[in-house]
Amino acid sequence: MNKNPYSVLGVSENATDAEIKKAYRELAKKYHPDNYQDSPLADVASEKMKEVNEAYDEIQKLRREGRGYSNAGAYNTYTSNQRGYTHTNYPDVRNYIGSGRLDDAQTILNGVPFEKRDAEWYFLSGMIDYRRGWTDRAFNNFKTACDMEPQNNEFRQAFNMCNRQRQYSGTQYQTTHGGGCSTCDICSGLLCADCCCECMGGDCIRCC
Repeated sequence: MNKNPYSVLGVSENATDAEIKKAYRELAKKYHPDNYQDSPLADVASEKMKEVNEAYDEIQKLRREGRGYSNAGAYNTYTSNQRGYTHTNYPDVRNYIGSGRLDDAQTILNGVPFEKRDAEWYFLSGMIDYRRGWTDRAFNNFKTACDMEPQNNEFRQAFNMCNRQRQYSGTQYQTTHGGGCSTCDICSGLLCADCCCECMGGDCIRCC
């Protein structure tokens, strides 16, 4: 079919198998022929039902073959998310991350030779790390992705998100100030706040 099958079902390419099945069932129920008996819309509903069935079958085939969708049928794809369509070289990795299969996603990334690891590779590695709660590793991977492709908004948003979390844990990435307690991740609560204040002047507690 010429249309993006994910768009036909109204789901993202990162949707889980369960989400895809749910969307298909809802549309199949909506356009079932029994709902349009003796209706002038019967032919339209029949065509729509055929389109929904074809889209679901194509998605199942793509996932069995480990491929993403593209109009040209290539391995590269355009995945739908809240920012629109984003070109990706790793549709299967994004699908696995979206469905929580982090080990499978990591296995695929680990198989990419070092010299072929592009900005998206580091971004997706960062996403896996972030989902696992490894914010320092995620931060470093997001930063590498942004350094390689500074104009990519998806990478930049992930970097900013991770950096904000590091701020809350006392490990803010210092971009404009050279001083301060930038590595007080072993401090917590008031102790960390006290450490940061004293590092600005006075008696500095060497916990950082």
